[in-house]
Amino acid sequence: QPLLPPSTKGNAWTSSSTGNILSPPIEYYDEDDKTDGLAIHRGGVPNGVVKIDVPAPLREEPRFPKEKWKTVIAFAILCASFMTTTITLALIHERVPDRDISPLSDVFLDAVSEADWALDVSEILIMIATISTSFVLVFHKHRFIVMRRVFMILSLLYLMRSVTMFVTVLPVSSHNYYCSPKLNTTSTVVVLKRAWQLMIGFGLSINGKHTYCGDYIYSGHTVMLVMHYLIIAEYSPRKCFPVHWLSWCLSMTGIVMVLWSHGHYTVDVIIAYYVTTTLFWIYHTLANNASIKQSGPNNFLSRMWWFPLFLYFEKNVGGPVPRQYEWPLPWPRRFHGKHPNRNS
Repeated sequence: QPLLPPSTKGNAWTSSSTGNILSPPIEYYDEDDKTDGLAIHRGGVPNGVVKIDVPAPLREEPRFPKEKWKTVIAFAILCASFMTTTITLALIHERVPDRDISPLSDVFLDAVSEADWALDVSEILIMIATISTSFVLVFHKHRFIVMRRVFMILSLLYLMRSVTMFVTVLPVSSHNYYCSPKLNTTSTVVVLKRAWQLMIGFGLSINGKHTYCGDYIYSGHTVMLVMHYLIIAEYSPRKCFPVHWLSWCLSMTGIVMVLWSHGHYTVDVIIAYYVTTTLFWIYHTLANNASIKQSGPNNFLSRMWWFPLFLYFEKNVGGPVPRQYEWPLPWPRRFHGKHPNRNS
């Protein structure tokens, strides 16, 4: 029962109109008192519910802050990693065994005849995959978070690739692929010229810029194709499963074309697949679970050498990024009217 003020008219808990000793005086209730939308009428028995005004909760910080400057930093790291890879290739070109040395024995390459056109097909598929992935990133509501994740993962992959390329140089896997003549000497100017030529060609041979050999362990073509599928599967709408299957088929076809062209050894492709998928899944496992976003004696994932950098980019992200989409530009405004967010 609600607390009642003292009454000077006898027993305060006895109603003069009903005589109900369990009910407070009817005069205590206002006509406007309502509970669950029903007014308490005179002569009725009140249900004893007290209405308490609760202040509105304070507005919390967004769980998915944009932090655009972090995305810019991640892109700068990606550019530095890509530049490191091209400089490494410019250096190891001089260490590639001469063409009179036969390619290493390989199960797939020994069984399938070399097709020169297959490498061009693979790189065309890579360009299609890159464009389609860019659409998913741009139209995602939390695009800045997703972009810096992609930039960070690619940075790590290309940085590790530059190391594996440098420590072990394999013979050219193709009999027909053109390699620029070796100078048998290297200088800073020569290395920078070669690296610039590779960078303006985006590491592709279809435009005639990639004429240096030795970048085998591991396959950059496979990295890009596998990353395409992983991004599409993780950040595109779940109900767009035909797009997921098409993406998987595109990636598989591109990888098969790389092997068919003898552009890489089979071990290059296997290592690239393993490293790409493992790094992608470890990164997203850390990002989606707050309990392992901190160092600890039992969190062995925090012993990754890149964990401090990961923590800098992901510490303010409040959980798994939802699959929501929006028009990325402020105009035309009608695209923001009725359905600003598209949930999967």
